[in-house]
Amino acid sequence: MLSLLQNPKILLLDEATSALDAENEHLVQEALDRLMEGRTVLVIAHRLSTIRNADVVAVLDQGRIAEYGRHEDLLANPGGMYRKLMDKQSGLSP
Repeated sequence: MLSLLQNPKILLLDEATSALDAENEHLVQEALDRLMEGRTVLVIAHRLSTIRNADVVAVLDQGRIAEYGRHEDLLANPGGMYRKLMDKQSGLSP
């Protein structure tokens, strides 16, 4: 977090909340949301709840972009990889 003291224009967050329980993840995510305002932020995440507010989401598969778009648009595609991952993480699919 020392890099934030330098007020960078670009942030790279790699699994920033992956080791946190749900309550602490929520608190940290709120703080990160404030810090991300006015910056370009690249977020690497397996826990999809951390990217719901992203302007654009890129889903990678085997090192290639499989899907690209807004959270809502990607969710609207029932056969899409993003939708399947979200369903799996929310317990909606086996």
